[in-house]
Amino acid sequence: MKAIWNNQVIAESDNTVVIENNHYFPPESIKKDFFKLNDTHSTCPWKGEASYYTLQVDGKENRDAGWFYPEASQLAKSIKGHVAFWKGVEVVK
Repeated sequence: MKAIWNNQVIAESDNTVVIENNHYFPPESIKKDFFKLNDTHSTCPWKGEASYYTLQVDGKENRDAGWFYPEASQLAKSIKGHVAFWKGVEVVK
């Protein structure tokens, strides 16, 4: 799977985990140069507290476009640290 934003592959992996129709990419599969951790957080009742990344690609920013669970709950331990996307990020095979 590939995650693409602003015509750039920002993550690529054959080992994503799909939960609730979202592909969660392993942390080693993201291209860290495009990711900036920000101070946004949200809470999922069964996965835990999510942290967010702002994507920065070729001078453009996409705030909160990627999220992950640094301390996922026991039910979501398979996605601990994995990154999922929205806000215009295309995930394709």
